Amino acid sequence: MICSYIDEYKEEFGVEPICTTLRNAGVQIAPSTYYARTHRQPSARHRRDEVLKEEISRVHAENYDAFGARKMHIVLNRQPARPDRGHVARCTIERLMRDLGLRGIRREKTPHTTRSAPRELCPTDLVDRHFEACAPNHLWVADITYVRTFSG
Repeated sequence: MICSYIDEYKEEFGVEPICTTLRNAGVQIAPSTYYARTHRQPSARHRRDEVLKEEISRVHAENYDAFGARKMHIVLNRQPARPDRGHVARCTIERLMRDLGLRGIRREKTPHTTRSAPRELCPTDLVDRHFEACAPNHLWVADITYVRTFSG
C-alpha cells in the first residue's frame, strides 16, 4: 500500500522526500525499506501461495464453485504431495480463498418456525376454536407457512 503510493509519486517528488514526509505524518518507513521491498525476491511463502492459489482456483472451478475451505482442505491433502506444495493447512486455504474471493455454497438452515409469545401477551381465543379430537383422525391441524417450494 505505502510502496504503491511511493511508486505513484516518486518521479515527481523522489523517494527520500516522500519517506521523510510520511515519517513526519507518523508512518514509519525508511527509503532503504522501500528499496529492499521493491528489489528483493519474493519470499518462499509468497511463491508457495501463488502455486496454491492456482490449484485452489482450479479445484474450486472443477467442483462447480461449491467447495468451501473444509472440503478444499480434504481434496488438496488427498492428492499426492508435490515438492513445491507439500501439506496444506486449513487456515492457509481459508486465507488464500479469502484473498481470491472464493466461497463455498452455504447449506440452507432450517427455519425456526415457532417463536411463541409469552401467554400473557397472547390474544384471547375470540372464535372459540375447539382443538380436541373426539376420536383418532377426526381433527387435523397444520401450519403450512414454512413448507419449502421450488418457487421459493
